[in-house]
Amino acid sequence: MNDMFKIFLTAMLIENVVLMRFLALCPFIGMSTDVKKSTGMGAAVLFVMVMATAVTYPLYTFVLMPLDLGFLKILTFILVIASLVQLVEFYLKKMAPALYSSMGVYLALITTNCAILAVTFDVITKGYSFPQALVYSAGGAVGFLLSMVLLAGIRERIKIAPIPAFLKGTPILFVAAALLSMAFGGFAGLIK
Repeated sequence: MNDMFKIFLTAMLIENVVLMRFLALCPFIGMSTDVKKSTGMGAAVLFVMVMATAVTYPLYTFVLMPLDLGFLKILTFILVIASLVQLVEFYLKKMAPALYSSMGVYLALITTNCAILAVTFDVITKGYSFPQALVYSAGGAVGFLLSMVLLAGIRERIKIAPIPAFLKGTPILFVAAALLSMAFGGFAGLIK
């Protein structure tokens, strides 16, 4: 199997930021009420995650490390992510106002989305090259999108399912998310 494809699959399925690492649970639960909103949030995260990696990787490798400023990594990466989220916010406000208003506070929360920060750190700690880093971040973002859309689809089914009264609402949502997480655990041995 191609190394780039392995990296992509690893990020998307085996190390899924939501279902296997339990990061970004706030947008995962809050924005998965329907498939359209989930897809919009996933697309926004895809853009921000890949662009954040494209900016932070060379910034860390060619500026922070040579100047012995590695301790500024968190601050620098968060500033880059916040700037990219502002670009997404401006774009959605102008081009997709309905999606912009439906995302509400969750759009701004992409700035503090720990999944994006985790992926930008992962590509450095794993020692990936720049192209590998971009593929890993794209895989991580597609994994986020996939988990959001899957939970949104499950939530739409739950609305019409005969659920016992004690499980209605949040309890059944967490049961569904846990079962989805367990299903993703089955991908653990996929790539050797």
